[in-house]
Amino acid sequence: MGGLFIGTGEFVSMSLLPDIAKTTEVSIPAAGSYITAYALGVVVGAPLIAILAARWPRKLLLIALLALFALGYTTSAIAWNHPSLLIARFISGLPHGAYYGVACLVAATLVGEEKKAQAAGYVMAGLAAANVIGVPVATWIGQMMGWRATFGALAVAGGVSMAMFWYFIPTIAKDEHASPTAELAGLKRVQIWLTLATASIGFGGMFAVYSYITPTLTEVSGFSIEQVPMVLALWGLGMIAGNLIGGRLADRALTPAIFYIMVWNVVFLAFFSIFSSSSIATLITLFMVGCGFALVPALQVRLMNVAGRAQTLAAALNHSAFNISNAVGASLGGWAIAAGWGWASTGWVASALAVLGVMLMSISVLVERFQSRSSS
Repeated sequence: MGGLFIGTGEFVSMSLLPDIAKTTEVSIPAAGSYITAYALGVVVGAPLIAILAARWPRKLLLIALLALFALGYTTSAIAWNHPSLLIARFISGLPHGAYYGVACLVAATLVGEEKKAQAAGYVMAGLAAANVIGVPVATWIGQMMGWRATFGALAVAGGVSMAMFWYFIPTIAKDEHASPTAELAGLKRVQIWLTLATASIGFGGMFAVYSYITPTLTEVSGFSIEQVPMVLALWGLGMIAGNLIGGRLADRALTPAIFYIMVWNVVFLAFFSIFSSSSIATLITLFMVGCGFALVPALQVRLMNVAGRAQTLAAALNHSAFNISNAVGASLGGWAIAAGWGWASTGWVASALAVLGVMLMSISVLVERFQSRSSS
């Protein structure tokens, strides 16, 4: 539920942007700064909260993060001008990365060692479900009652989630070895940085395609603008399937699963460019591309395994890495289109980024084996 609401809040502001711009009396391009402010909050909040709250009991930390989420959306709903909404969107983004990271750690704690990736997949399935359920419902509320009602509803949802967390999640003993110093010391581990680099670059292909999916669907694949939400919902269903299946694969054999999923992404992101002129082939391909979201829980568990005592910081930084991949993918996809390669060229850019991800993961594994031999 937490993943669903936080994911909905992240994406719905994009669909409500024209109305928000009109209310705050700025242009739509200027209103894009609200999205930037949120992303900045994610990047700043993830490591900062992970370090400062390192010794907090994780159940209490999750509830506090949801309280911060509710505060951010309450201030967003009552913001009176452009600067105040910028500040509110920054506050709303602060708990994002830390929430998903800590939630995956808590979920993994509640199951056996052999089901850690599945547990992380369930958490991230909430984010995937936001694209299928949360965003359409929140957009409808915004269209019927205004964007302030949407943000207000999300604030209430945050409060409801806090109550559910308090009641349903058992008390989890805090890690007595955890401390800000231990979390920061974890940054010396090269495997953390290689895994984060794999996420930042290797997953950028998803966003290279997603950022420009609407004009590609309407200009190349032959869909009407009214059909685009249906197509995006199909992608979202693929994301949910990917989280659930990917978690099971990762629990059976983590490193091979990461490579299999990344090769899957290389192939189907390229297929997007090849088959984008066919509407039926595009639907099939986009569902398969959505399944590539299975990489998220797999990389999350790898970070848990290599982070040592820097569990909270590493888990939170994983979601900062995915926000970096968003910026990388969107920028490179935009450059390809601006260069005159066409809307469908984003698939080739995406596939190339996935190839780079495979290379980075290969380096990570080779370094890991070298370190293992040296220590023995």
